[in-house]
Amino acid sequence: MIRIVSIFIIGAGLLACSSVNTLSVTSRTEKLNESVQVNSHIDSLIRPYKDSLSSEMNVVIAEATTDFVVGRPGSNLGNWVADAIFVNQTRTVRLSEPVFVLLNTGGLRASLNKGSITVGDIFKLMPFDNELVWVKLPMSILPEIEAYLMKTGGEPISNAQVEKGVLKLNGGKESATHFWIITSDYLKNGGDKMTFFSKSEDVILTGKVMRDCLIDEAKAQGVLIEDSVTRINF
Repeated sequence: MIRIVSIFIIGAGLLACSSVNTLSVTSRTEKLNESVQVNSHIDSLIRPYKDSLSSEMNVVIAEATTDFVVGRPGSNLGNWVADAIFVNQTRTVRLSEPVFVLLNTGGLRASLNKGSITVGDIFKLMPFDNELVWVKLPMSILPEIEAYLMKTGGEPISNAQVEKGVLKLNGGKESATHFWIITSDYLKNGGDKMTFFSKSEDVILTGKVMRDCLIDEAKAQGVLIEDSVTRINF
């Protein structure tokens, strides 16, 4: 189909010592062809990648015997994610100081429904490419973390619990002067106003994406380990 389009070129001039504007208008006619052919060759190149990605997302990696949902002060989903990360990161590590996992509830973007769990489900749960990091902090920072958890109403934690507002860490010697938090690079950099991380004395970058860790642990478990115990009590 042929369409006629008029293109106007407008110029304006200002007469010296006058408030009167003069307007000069010229025009020409161009013929535009609206018929755009679909590039079937490009479409055929893209389709295999789309099909491959869809196939990968649909791979079943585990089963869930119940719905895993997020909530505050704790939830079975938050517990599962935090525990999976703790196990994954400490399986081959000898711990000489207390270590626990601290995440953010807002980072869990979807529930895991009862039944088959696919790779795509984990991507929906954690769509961002945040990496795991270990952050070393002095024991003197614990009150700041306790205050933060009380203010937010609770966040996912593992290998620790809050009893009557006091954060208690599992493992390690009572004489320990420092502890480690396994968390995301986003939170370590002050995301969700976790400003206490700015007082870190050491940081270990794992280079591992959190989502990949969850996929690995889901595969290892086969049936997701369900724990609905509330770990944060004020």
